[in-house]
Amino acid sequence: MSITYKDEEGIRGMRVAGRLASELLDYLTPHVKVGVTTNELDKLAYDYITQVQEAIPAPLNYTGGGNIPYPKSICTSVNHQVCHGIPNDKPLKKGDSVNIDVTVIKNGWHGDTSRMFIVGEGSILARRLSALTYEAMWHGIEMVRPGIHLGDIGHVIQRFAESNGFSVVREFCGHGIGRVFHEEPQVLHYGKPGTMEMLKTGMTFTIEPMINAGKKEIKEGPEKDGWSIVTKDHSLSAQWEHTILVTETGYEVLTLSAGSPPPPPFVNAQVNAQANA
Repeated sequence: MSITYKDEEGIRGMRVAGRLASELLDYLTPHVKVGVTTNELDKLAYDYITQVQEAIPAPLNYTGGGNIPYPKSICTSVNHQVCHGIPNDKPLKKGDSVNIDVTVIKNGWHGDTSRMFIVGEGSILARRLSALTYEAMWHGIEMVRPGIHLGDIGHVIQRFAESNGFSVVREFCGHGIGRVFHEEPQVLHYGKPGTMEMLKTGMTFTIEPMINAGKKEIKEGPEKDGWSIVTKDHSLSAQWEHTILVTETGYEVLTLSAGSPPPPPFVNAQVNAQANA
């Protein structure tokens, strides 16, 4: 599949879809608390997407190139789940760390983003892992501009994560996105500078590092549902995700909304202003 570059119409469509995805997470945020089930969060998300946003939840019945159709509208990965956790009836408990990954389709365009949530206070390790994974994502985002290579993005994320004693999952990565949920290019969160695809204006893709507190190895979850992935050593895992547009001078984060967590202090002032718009 070749890389597609968004024209002005496509960029407008991606901005709308990205904002809606982020606003969905804003809506879910106060509901992520002790005692709620991830199935309840999924129902809230489905109703909000379809009834309020008048959009489509992209994960629902998504096959991912031949997998079992995904049965829910969002992904909820708890504690040592790395990604693609399927919502269920198990209540969240104090200290759980949860990644909620959402993708909204609006007028044919996809907006894809995820955030980490700590239920209650959480452990020092869980909070540190979430915060540093968030920073790792933004270190990658800050690299984005025409002329740099995807390997440059992966390199800074890997260097930051590993310098803090964490590991980067290799088997899953960011991806191009537009009218297709997953398209080229693949955006690895590890790598060597100057390698892989060179970025050009109009590209849209996700940066979504999955960082483990322990070793990088993963395996299929015990549910054997065809989707859930967990850390092999049962260590905590975290992930954050934004959809990014390559602009003529740098980048635009398409998945920001009023409730988005602020960028880290090292991020340029222009993005901080965008986040607060």
